[in-house]
Amino acid sequence: MDIFSELESSAQCYADSFPVVFSHARGAHLYDEEGNDYLDFLAGAGSLNYGHNHPVLKEALLDYIRDDGIAHSLDMHTVAKARFMTAFRDRILAPRGFDYRLQFTGPTGTNAVEAALKLARKAKSRASVIAFTNGFHGATLGALAATGNQHHRGGAGMPLVHVDRMPYAGYLGRDGDTLRYLDRMLSDPSSGIDRPAAVIVETVQGEGGLNTGSNAWLQGLEHLCRKHDMLLIVDDIQAGCGRTGTFFSFEESGIHPDLVTLSKSLSGYGLPMALLLYRPELDLWKPGEHNGTFRGNNHAFVTAAAALEHFWADDRFAESVRAKAALLGQGLRRLSERFGVARLRVKGRGLMQGLECPDGETATHISRAAFARGLIIETSGNRGQVLKCLCPLTITEDELRDGLQRLAASVAEVLTGHQAARIS
Repeated sequence: MDIFSELESSAQCYADSFPVVFSHARGAHLYDEEGNDYLDFLAGAGSLNYGHNHPVLKEALLDYIRDDGIAHSLDMHTVAKARFMTAFRDRILAPRGFDYRLQFTGPTGTNAVEAALKLARKAKSRASVIAFTNGFHGATLGALAATGNQHHRGGAGMPLVHVDRMPYAGYLGRDGDTLRYLDRMLSDPSSGIDRPAAVIVETVQGEGGLNTGSNAWLQGLEHLCRKHDMLLIVDDIQAGCGRTGTFFSFEESGIHPDLVTLSKSLSGYGLPMALLLYRPELDLWKPGEHNGTFRGNNHAFVTAAAALEHFWADDRFAESVRAKAALLGQGLRRLSERFGVARLRVKGRGLMQGLECPDGETATHISRAAFARGLIIETSGNRGQVLKCLCPLTITEDELRDGLQRLAASVAEVLTGHQAARIS
């Protein structure tokens, strides 16, 4: 029996899907202890947008450690924190005309969501929040209440309250106007919906199956928030930090959320870090009213600042992401057309796209076949039926084409029994 089987909790899941022991990683590649090379289309569930051990980020971190830089500081001021905040203001907020306060929460995405929900309720003096079908916001109790997935909710062991569920964009079918439905429910005093403090939404539902809200839908949602005096929270934990081709996933829509949660790829290096952005007028906390021991991860500040300074000095990196997103979408569409759109439907946007299979079993078989070919790709969706491509944003076009070829061969093996396939 190995040490993992002997001691590790049954809560593990990725290890069941990819049952090897990994030893090192570089760029878009993972290597196991036997020396086998795997192309990584999982990228730490989206926490490694700049790939594994990017040299610029690695050197910045090593230099900081060699100089005995402060590792842990609670919320005290440090040089590393100042450098990150300056880079975030100058490279991200100012060019986009955003005026947000920065709150460093506990180091995971769900910590940022908890802070956002708590602050929204405090600001509006209301308990209720609107969340959407297939949304995923975390596994702590407050964030879990806003999460739709039954599997995750089932782990709570208690009622999950103070969240009303509304249909996400497209949930009611092509002709279903989900915003009109939401407006009607909020306008009717007999709908049974308490007046909410906020609405929390993902522009692309990562765990929910790559469902996307169009620019028009997001604009309409912002309008309803203003009409009904609700705060708009955008959960940009997986779709943000460049994943959709702009730093924030909502930029193209032109909306201005009241609160934004960031985590995953914020540190750029897989180091735990989370951030809540909110309008200055929402800065209502009393000192220490919402805190956490590990909100001062200076190693994460160092790599995050290096990532912002290296990748976001101008629009060239974002343009490269958009070009690779077009290449990914083209390859997925060819695969869909080959095997039938009814069997494989392309979903998502940016470098957050994938294929919806007929069922979860099919998607799981394709994921396993891909792993046998040295491609790591996970499934998502309400029934695990969506293959989700989350490759590093720094992946080369040749690596991306290679991954698509491996995926095509895996799809062919599962859907037709053939052992090889090519995308022309």
